[in-house]
Parts: sequence; C-alpha cells; structure tokens
Amino acid sequence: MSDTPPDRLSVNPNSPYFVRELLERGVGIKFKGVERRDVEEYSISEGWVRVALGKKTDRKGNPLTIKLVGPVEAWFQSGGAAAAAEGEENAEG
Repeated sequence: MSDTPPDRLSVNPNSPYFVRELLERGVGIKFKGVERRDVEEYSISEGWVRVALGKKTDRKGNPLTIKLVGPVEAWFQSGGAAAAAEGEENAEG
C-alpha cells in the first residue's frame, strides 16, 4: 500500500470515493495551513474540502456540508502495512 493518500477521499460510505482500508489507517488533513478534523471529503488536485455545517442534516439524515476552497494537504496518521509488520516483529522479539 502506498504511503501517500489518494487525491480524493470521502468518509461517506455511499460515496464512490469511500475506501474503508485507507480511512482505518487514519488520514490527516491540513487546509490553508490549519489541521482539521471535521473534513467529510477532500480533493487535493481541485483544492477543496467538504466540512459538516454544524449539526444540521438533510432529510435522509446525512450531514449538510459546505465546500471550502483552498490548498489541501493530506497524510496517513499511521504507517499501514509497513508499520503493522514492524509492530509484529517488535512484539515477537
């Protein structure tokens, strides 16, 4: 698995950009130089993030989101397969 997150990722299971394995690793997002933890979806190449608009929901119960435009950086918070293998080696030794 790659050490760079995909160009676009969503936390909504109904989205075509939802990938559970990547989200389980934890993805950090920095938007306009500030780390954000409320991002629902992002696109690095297009330069935008979608964040929940308070506690408001649509009629299907999904959070209402707003699209913010600006520079986006993404990274994995955990190492994934390489870190898992390393952790197993440390546990054995």
